[in-house]
This record gives sequence, C-alpha cells and structure tokens, in this order.
Amino acid sequence: METTAGLRERKKAETRQAIHKATLRLAVERGLDHVTVDDIVEAANISRRTFSNYFGSKEDALLYGEEQRIRSLVRAIRERPAGESGWRALRGAVRDELEGVGEPEREWAVRTSLTRRHPALLARQLANHAALERELVQAISDRDGAGEPAADLRCRIMAAAFLAALRIATHVWIEEQEARPLSQIMEQALDEVARPFR
Repeated sequence: METTAGLRERKKAETRQAIHKATLRLAVERGLDHVTVDDIVEAANISRRTFSNYFGSKEDALLYGEEQRIRSLVRAIRERPAGESGWRALRGAVRDELEGVGEPEREWAVRTSLTRRHPALLARQLANHAALERELVQAISDRDGAGEPAADLRCRIMAAAFLAALRIATHVWIEEQEARPLSQIMEQALDEVARPFR
C-alpha cells in the first residue's frame, strides 16, 4: 500500500513539474500575456481539468519552481543544528541548499526576469515572500528565544534583511548575466547585512 501511495505522489510531482516547465517555456517564447491555460494544457499534454487539479492559474504554474525552493529553504533552516543562532542557521541553510542543488539553473534567472516584468507575477511572488518571512521569523524565534517585544522585533528585522539580501543578490546575478556564481554574490550580500546580527 505504501508503495502505491509513494508512486502516486511521485507521479503528481512529475505532473506538477511538467506543467511548470511547459508554462515557463511558453512564457519565454511568447511572453506571459500571450500564453493561455489552453496553450499550457496542450504543451503539457494534459486535460484542462488536470491543470485545474494542480494550479489555479498560469501564474501559479509559472512560480511553482520558486515555491519549491522556498519550502526547501525553510526545511533546511529548521533542520540546522539546535545550538546555532538564527542568523547562522539562515546562512548555513542557504549555503547547504546551494551546495546540495548546485548553482541555479537558467530557469531561475528566466523566471525572475519574467516576474519583474509582470505585475500579476510580482504580486504573487510578494505574497510568497510574505509567507516565507513569517515562517523565517518563527524559525529564528524558536532558536533565539524570542518572546519579549525587542527580541520579536529583532527576529522580524533579521528575516526581512535576510530575504532582501537574497533578492538583491539574485537581481545582481541576473544583471551581470550570471558572470559570477550566485553563491558568491549571496555570500557577499549576506556579509553586508550580517554585522548587526553577529
């Protein structure tokens, strides 16, 4: 029974990924405004109902890869050694994620560039980042023993600064046309904001 459930989950993950890839490819080829759900359905060789079972919109399908990275990062932070401070856990998790999966694929740069040009994608991305920030605040708070107003404020500022550094590093990486490794730019950006959290 577990084998069947595992196979089913793997098939679902593969279908989500196929829809995401088809959406990204079409958005790059035609521009997101010229891509319909029907186009995606045809490119992914699925039914419209299948699309609706996995995603609510083409924007959801396009940002799926980013959402997976966000979930993976939060998981990595929570799995860091218990004795680490919040800031060290954040930095260690990013380093581990980049070492584990390697430098991001071109897809990440393309998706980020598309997001910057489309208000609907940007709005969805901002909502994703707001949810991530809440999760990061909780993860930091769990480590740094927050509970007092000053400590809670510090955790919020730390999470926001961390995300801002990652966002800026990603934009610099894209603007430089991926000339340097993203990991190098992220380390540099995190060094710049780390001083108050050491």
